[in-house]
Amino acid sequence: MFTSPGPELIQLGPLTLRWYGLLIALAVLVGLNLSSQLARSRQLENGLISDLLPLLVLTSVIGARIYYVAFEWRNYADQWTKALAIWEGGIAIHGALLAGTLTLILFCRWRRQPFWDVLDVLVPSVALGQAIGRWGNFFNSEAFGVPTDLPWKLFIPFANRPAVYADSEFFHPTFLYESIWNLVLFLVLIVLFRLGSRGSIRLPSGALSCVYLVGYSLGRVWIEGLRIDPLCIGALPPACEGGLRIAQLMSGLLMVAGGIGLAWLYSRGPSHREPSQTGPSGSNG
Repeated sequence: MFTSPGPELIQLGPLTLRWYGLLIALAVLVGLNLSSQLARSRQLENGLISDLLPLLVLTSVIGARIYYVAFEWRNYADQWTKALAIWEGGIAIHGALLAGTLTLILFCRWRRQPFWDVLDVLVPSVALGQAIGRWGNFFNSEAFGVPTDLPWKLFIPFANRPAVYADSEFFHPTFLYESIWNLVLFLVLIVLFRLGSRGSIRLPSGALSCVYLVGYSLGRVWIEGLRIDPLCIGALPPACEGGLRIAQLMSGLLMVAGGIGLAWLYSRGPSHREPSQTGPSGSNG
């Protein structure tokens, strides 16, 4: 059984350090180190990731919040200033992916860098960052699933339960499911990256990014089906009956896009440009 200790880590006078913010900072630091190592094995410009990451994090967080608030505007219409309170939770990964991708396209054009190579060195860090960041939902007692009596059930305080589930105490820890899924996906991506860098497998530029899209979306589709707080079109949570779960719709589209991308990349044959291979000593994944 899981029980959250609460969203606040420490109180220092008027300042409050929250678990959510700490985990985001940790994910950024880990991502910076990992992506910088992978960028060197792809022979990308020195310092590229350290220049890119602050901008990418900022725009991704803003995009994730705007995306979430747009679909949950009914909860902010009468107190729109709350839309700025991102430390209270409420971001959507698909909004972060959209904003981050646009930022990366513009950045690569500005710095004259190969977009797909840069994206390929970032996606393992994205998966690992998601695995770390999902624990912020645990501390905030949010993004949980339907009631359950499974041994790994999650206790949710009364104040955080939807009214329809007020009498239920234990719920599916969907944050944990997604964290584990993303950790496994991260390991798959790293293994593929290392094999590609060594020349053990053919891994065209962009293929790793497509694998991420397919892998993450597969997990998100079934995990989203358990959640009782989905972003919906045409219905309201928790049931979302008669409506569409936005995350499932977006995941389906991204899964198809990733699958088409992989088919296209490998149909082009070895003549398609491959990323630089530096041998076993050149891969720091």
